[in-house]
Amino acid sequence: MAENCNHDCSSCGEACSSRKSESLIKEPHKLSKIRKVIAVVSGKGGVGKSMTSALLACASQKAGYNTAIMDADITGPSIPKMLGIHERAMGSEAGILPVRSDGGMQVMSMNVLLNHEDDPVVWRGSLISGTVLQFWTDVVWTDVDYMFIDMPPGTGDVPLTIFQSVPLDGIVIVTTPQDLVGMIVKKAVNMAGMMNIPILGIVENMSYITCPDCGRKISVFGESQVDAIALEHGITNVVKVPIDRSLTEAADSGKIETFDHNYYEAFFNRIDEQLKNRK
Repeated sequence: MAENCNHDCSSCGEACSSRKSESLIKEPHKLSKIRKVIAVVSGKGGVGKSMTSALLACASQKAGYNTAIMDADITGPSIPKMLGIHERAMGSEAGILPVRSDGGMQVMSMNVLLNHEDDPVVWRGSLISGTVLQFWTDVVWTDVDYMFIDMPPGTGDVPLTIFQSVPLDGIVIVTTPQDLVGMIVKKAVNMAGMMNIPILGIVENMSYITCPDCGRKISVFGESQVDAIALEHGITNVVKVPIDRSLTEAADSGKIETFDHNYYEAFFNRIDEQLKNRK
């Protein structure tokens, strides 16, 4: 502590032990009510992160929770298409209103704000991060038990903004079996550790394919890496999801809510139990 300290840290440049770190957490819209927030992350694209976000949200909704999805992948939004949502979001004097899926989930995505679904979003990083933050602060989320945030890949501007500004209850990491992806997953694990965000589980997508003739599991993309990664970092909630053509067809046709997602239901139930036991 400086000798002539007046205990007003806002006007002081000294790095002393009495200085309190300033929280960057932002409050949601004053009319919003959001109980639990889980971010779905990956170290790279193309591993099924958006699919995982949608299916975890479906599992939450099926379990009886009021569920929402914030699509934070501004330049590559895909959540609305998976859910068969094509209408635009509306606004009121109170704020922006999320759209609702056929199953009742609240959704906010860049694609429900564009004039046309295939319009590109050609923005720089600061504008993208600001828009994602507005999805949290300016959208009226009504009585949400679980919100899932579909993050863009990597550890750049948007993940950092979400980690610092939104009160996350934890993250789910999505990967595939390749050794290269396993290395990148460790980056996401380490970033979560740096930001003091709990890891609620790991999903290994495209883990294997089941032979339709003999039932044997075939590791198309190589042997699984997820067990070793989970063991290394003390993560107990792991699910290996096979390649399933019917799942792809359901997502492409906007009928993901009607898909029988047993893998994700069991995975979500374990997350739900973790968070209940944390109290």
